[in-house]
Amino acid sequence: MLVEPKDNLLLISVIVPVYNGESYLRSCIESIENQTYQKLEIIIINDGSTDSTGKVCVELKENYENIRIITTEDEGVSAARNAGLDLAKGELITFVDADDRLRPRTLEVLADVLRKTGSDMAGCSFHAWSTEEEWEAFLTERFRIGEPVTYTGAQYLREELLQGNSRCWSKLYRRSLIGKLRFQRGLSIGEDMLFLTELLGYARKVSEIDYPGYGYYQNAKGAMNRPFTPSYMDQITCWELARDRILAIDSTLEAKVTSILIMGIMLTAGKLAMLPAADRRKNAQYIQICRDKLKQELQVSGAYELLSGGYRLKAKLFAAAPGLYLYGYHFRKYKD
Repeated sequence: MLVEPKDNLLLISVIVPVYNGESYLRSCIESIENQTYQKLEIIIINDGSTDSTGKVCVELKENYENIRIITTEDEGVSAARNAGLDLAKGELITFVDADDRLRPRTLEVLADVLRKTGSDMAGCSFHAWSTEEEWEAFLTERFRIGEPVTYTGAQYLREELLQGNSRCWSKLYRRSLIGKLRFQRGLSIGEDMLFLTELLGYARKVSEIDYPGYGYYQNAKGAMNRPFTPSYMDQITCWELARDRILAIDSTLEAKVTSILIMGIMLTAGKLAMLPAADRRKNAQYIQICRDKLKQELQVSGAYELLSGGYRLKAKLFAAAPGLYLYGYHFRKYKD
């Protein structure tokens, strides 16, 4: 892959937000330090951790000269990433979540894609793992590094982001693309998709390579696996905001984006359904918001037809009888 001496490489800033990550941060950082691409700075944002994460950060900084530490007051992942962007010196930037890891060649592969294609952003695929044994087995596997597929920003939006590739991690960005753009503060689910939709409005070329370079840890305590809290409504808010940005790029995508928004509403309703009956009553306002938004979005021409049969049935039932739908959903899940 890369043959240039280290002095000719562009500096990559690796931004790692962490909250209460004492048990996994060290392994994450070591996977970054072990990259075959050696011109790196690592910015760890300790976002109000209440465990021993701060101590781990100090130890890592003592062991590695290229680590910088920022401490913030539990402001959320969007604000944490923004703090990292404000401090970053690299001409290339990537994001790694603190419970995830990288294969040793990941940043080398992505930097080479940028160099070969002249793209503003390059992404790779990911591998989900949940145990150390799975991670070690994954590291021993050999993968062929194929040729990248290159898109315009509008093509990437249609063929990648709206097909599920809406993550900000597993990607390497040119600093010139990001510029002064930042993650929207206060959002914690869907915030990376929202960030990408804004970037794609400026991207000339974006590339993807079929190489599973990013190790995504299936964290049982992760945001998507936690019980319902009001912050879970963020995924609806993010898709509502993203729709305006997407339609500014391609006005023909309203039905597609709205169908995804409807699925987001139903996923949120599913989270609400998992609550005990007393807690569902306490969160009645969010149930009502979901129902009102669903009924509104079902009016968008073509959106309902793009849903799968299962989602069509769920949407119809929830719109007509939300209480009955939530009760039945809850009963079926716990019965299983």
